Amino acid sequence: MSMLTRWEPFKTRWDPFRELEEMEKRLSTLFGRMPMRTDGEKESMTVAEWVPLVDISEDGKEYTIKAELPEVKKEDVKLTIQDDVLTISGERKSEKEEKGKKYHRVERAYGSFVRSFTLPEDADGSKVSAEYKDGVLLVHLPKAEKAKPKAVEVKVA
Repeated sequence: MSMLTRWEPFKTRWDPFRELEEMEKRLSTLFGRMPMRTDGEKESMTVAEWVPLVDISEDGKEYTIKAELPEVKKEDVKLTIQDDVLTISGERKSEKEEKGKKYHRVERAYGSFVRSFTLPEDADGSKVSAEYKDGVLLVHLPKAEKAKPKAVEVKVA
């Protein structure tokens, strides 16, 4: 991997935020994403890829996945289970640009997304259910009924 680093001999003060920014750029490049670019003190207009944020919880009966999908229509969301992997996919479509409207900042990302989760061993993927309301997808994944251990009395003769 070849990377050029700007030499700035007159910047003698250590800046931990600049170091973190450099590390983020290197990791983004390593994982194949476009890093957020900054030009000195100016903010960038580059928008990073987006994936919906999720919360995963569990109780005695089921696992619950709550995914934030703001401004995504219900018909643009797909939920599949294959080979013990639950996949949430979809697309957030960009707004149509209006004539005479000038954007100064666009930070929200648009486009396709995919999130995949390996199902726990005790999850019953055949009974998954989901509901979608107010930009939040709620996936219910029931736990499988475990075979109860059977006690057998052993008689000693």
